[in-house]
Amino acid sequence: MDVDKRVSSCEVIMEDTYVDWRGRPCKRDKHGGMSAAVFVLGLQAFEMMAIAAVGNNLITYVFNDMHFPLSKSANIVTNFIGTIFLLSLLGGFLSDSYLGSFLTMLIFGFVELCGFILLSVQAHLPQLRPPTCRMLDGNPCVAANGYKAFIFFLALYLVALGSGCLKPNIISLGADQFWKDEPSQNRKLSTFFNIAYFAFCMGELGALTLLVWVQTNSGMDVGFGVSAAAMAVGLISLISGAFRYRNKPPRGSIFIPVAQVFVAAITKRKQICPSNTEKLHGSQNSRPNHVSATSTKINSFLHSKRFRFLDKACIKIQEGTQAKESPWRLSTMAQVEQVKIIISVIPIFGCTIIFNTILAQLQTFSVQQGSSMDTHITKELKIPPASLQSIPYILLIFFVPIYETAFVPIARRFTGKDSGISPLQRIGIGLFIATFSMVSAALVENKRRNLALHSNEKLSIFWIAPQFLIFGLSEMFTAVGLIEFFYKQSLEGMQAFLTAMTYCSYSFGFYLSSLMVSLVNKITSSSGSGWLVDNDLNKDRLDLFYWLLASLSFFNFLNYLFWTRWYSSNLSVEEL
Repeated sequence: MDVDKRVSSCEVIMEDTYVDWRGRPCKRDKHGGMSAAVFVLGLQAFEMMAIAAVGNNLITYVFNDMHFPLSKSANIVTNFIGTIFLLSLLGGFLSDSYLGSFLTMLIFGFVELCGFILLSVQAHLPQLRPPTCRMLDGNPCVAANGYKAFIFFLALYLVALGSGCLKPNIISLGADQFWKDEPSQNRKLSTFFNIAYFAFCMGELGALTLLVWVQTNSGMDVGFGVSAAAMAVGLISLISGAFRYRNKPPRGSIFIPVAQVFVAAITKRKQICPSNTEKLHGSQNSRPNHVSATSTKINSFLHSKRFRFLDKACIKIQEGTQAKESPWRLSTMAQVEQVKIIISVIPIFGCTIIFNTILAQLQTFSVQQGSSMDTHITKELKIPPASLQSIPYILLIFFVPIYETAFVPIARRFTGKDSGISPLQRIGIGLFIATFSMVSAALVENKRRNLALHSNEKLSIFWIAPQFLIFGLSEMFTAVGLIEFFYKQSLEGMQAFLTAMTYCSYSFGFYLSSLMVSLVNKITSSSGSGWLVDNDLNKDRLDLFYWLLASLSFFNFLNYLFWTRWYSSNLSVEEL
């Protein structure tokens, strides 16, 4: 929908309040830019390497060393990863409200480092783990309990707390390094998000090859120790750029301006909204109808007809008097439109939850699926099942630069958009592709199970490579598109928190995975043999579970198309 056809505009003049590490105003020739963002990207790569090495192979440690049953082990992993992304809201809130991105990252980076060290200590000391026992042999192994379980979960959730509070601030601090008044800001931001994903891929690749190999051949204690070392290198990278960063000072509680709009609207709920929006407080319709959202110190919002009850917060009831209404009783149109944006992006956020439920399966059941297959590359050399997840990242470290240097310029010629295709289009492409990851997984699991049961043969582990490859491609579109979309819709001073909302999608996806496993087991067990109740995949029906996810993914894509049409046709932000 053409922005020029919108009804009216409402603009907010924002002061560039970025400061250096000493609290002084930033200078263009000394602060910011890609030369500053690269230090943040260093933390992105090494932190991702550290956390991915733990998360992607954690189910092996929980199952084989801590002796929890397979379905419970899968839930422990998904709950752990889900908690990481849920805690990103805390990190975003603390950053925007009280600490700032850099200080938040520094504090919680050390918290995460402590968690890695504690995990390594527990994996190294036999007295902190249950007695050695082979779960795959069907032995009645004793699961970790008491202080052993306490230390394990304490270490695990220290890692979750640190990583969760880091993630939104890595993206926010990196994106804040680009000066808002530059005409090419959108193009530079789009490039930054692609480079950030490239750093993410490099971290994942290092974790799934080098670190998983170390875990498999040198022990989980050494593997967790290497994760701690990688995290330490990431923190050194972060600190090294301290003198170059443009830092956004915290502005107090980020929720107060939002709360003021709701309180003012409720207080004036009996008022009648004027048909002429110029009569609303803060309306600036005398300005041009089309102002770029990246113009100097201007964020452009256009009045939307959705959620009209919030417009009542802008009604002046003391016109002509000397008294000035409290901010809790009178909001500007810009404040109201910003709140409308927050409400309106929630359905977009919700449509990515199923996508991340699929990701949860690739980090749990697909790894265990690989453990039941022939892992030999040669007669002597075996591939760790968790390392299969490195296959898409090997491809993506080549594909992401091609996407940025070839696809984006070509697409830009046709669409006129700085990022080639809009973030919403990018998300949609990724959601569509993700369905085929589960289709591939279901077909391969059915073939693997039939061979194991009827021919007593093991299928080569490389048969499950396509499901990782397809999902990796879909993640490149969805994950980057979602972060770019949310950052560009953010209110001034709330970038870290709204970026954290994108990570909450991961959290809800992993929690939904745990819920689905429990519900599927309960429903299928009541009618006979459960799909996921045994520790033996040859007895389970993982293929049917994958088909269920493929169906949900396809219907989720159709749901996304509906909500993007609803969003784009009613909300007026220049870059959708």
